[in-house]
Formats: sequence, structure tokens, C-alpha cells
Amino acid sequence: MIFKLAALGALGYAGYRYYEKNRVDRNGVAFAGGEPEGNFRNAGSESTASHDRMSSIDEALDETYPASDATAKY
Repeated sequence: MIFKLAALGALGYAGYRYYEKNRVDRNGVAFAGGEPEGNFRNAGSESTASHDRMSSIDEALDETYPASDATAKY
């Protein structure tokens, strides 16, 4: 009985590890690790995957993104 439970636990753990290894990143390449899932990320270079330094113009544009691309669904 204990061996069956141990085998079932090992099988479940192996399945979990396989799932985590092959999980698709839903945020995409523009998001840094630890960013919340969704269509928008926090503004600034620390929230991007590459962490490249942004110019002041790029950072200002990045901060206004949701407002400048508002949808016409109202």
C-alpha cells in the first residue's frame, strides 16, 4: 500500500515538473519575469524582458501607452 502511494506521488510530481517545463509564457517576450499576467505591463525599463535603458522620450511614451491607445468601446 505504501509503495503504491509513493509511486502515485512520484508520478504526480513528474507530471507537474513536465507541465511546468513546457508551460507557455502568456505574457510574451516584452514582459519581465514577475510581471502580472494580462495585456498590459508596468511602465519603465525594469518591467521589460531585456531591461535595456530607455531614453526619456521612450519612457514617457511607455508610461502613456494605455491612454494613447484607448479602445472605442464606450
